[in-house]
Amino acid sequence: MRHGRTAWNAVRRFQGRTDIPLDDEGRAQARALAAHLGRERFDVALASDLVRAAATAAAIGAACGVPIEAEPRLREMNFGVWEGLTWDEIVARTPELAGRPTSPRSQVPAGGESFGDVCARIRPVLDGLAGRLPSDGRALIVSHAGIMHALLRIALDEPEGQALEVSLLPASIMRLRGDGVAPWRLEAVNEVAPPLADSASGAP
Repeated sequence: MRHGRTAWNAVRRFQGRTDIPLDDEGRAQARALAAHLGRERFDVALASDLVRAAATAAAIGAACGVPIEAEPRLREMNFGVWEGLTWDEIVARTPELAGRPTSPRSQVPAGGESFGDVCARIRPVLDGLAGRLPSDGRALIVSHAGIMHALLRIALDEPEGQALEVSLLPASIMRLRGDGVAPWRLEAVNEVAPPLADSASGAP
C-alpha cells in the first residue's frame, strides 16, 4: 500500500527521498487503514524507512500484530532536482519539458534515478519475499507510488501495460496474488479504508 498523505502530496510536490512526515489527514488515513486491515493476517511486513511510510506501517502493524521490518530498498524513487517542486515549477525551470508526460517513467530527473533503476532494486525484494512465505503466505508492503508501479511492472510482467498508468491514491491498497513467478494477478487497486468517526475532528 501507499503511505498516507503528506503536506507535499496535498499540493502535488515531488517528494522522492525527501523525508516528509504525514500531515493530519495522513495520520487519520493511517489509523483508518489499521482499522480496515486489523483482522487480516500477514506473515511478513516490510516498509520503506522514510518516515511517511514507516508511520503508516507502524499503525497497521500494531493493529495486525505483525512486526514491521524497515527495508531501505522500498524508498521512493530518487527524483533528484525535481524534489520539492511541482510540475509547473519544474517546467518553469526546464521549459523543454512543457507538454511532456509528468510521469518519471518517461524521463530521468537530473541527479535522480530511472524507473528501470527502481525496478532493479525492487526485484530482489519481491523475490526474497516469495522465498520466505509458505504456499498460502501473505506479505504486507508499505511504500510509495513509484515503488508500487515498479511492483506492478515486475509482478504483472507488463512493461507497457495500462496498470502502470493508474494514479495511486495516498493510503490506497493494491492487492497482488501469485506464487513468485510472473505474471501475478492484480486483484485490487486504489482500495481505500473508510474514514474513522474521529477523522473529521482531527483527534490524534
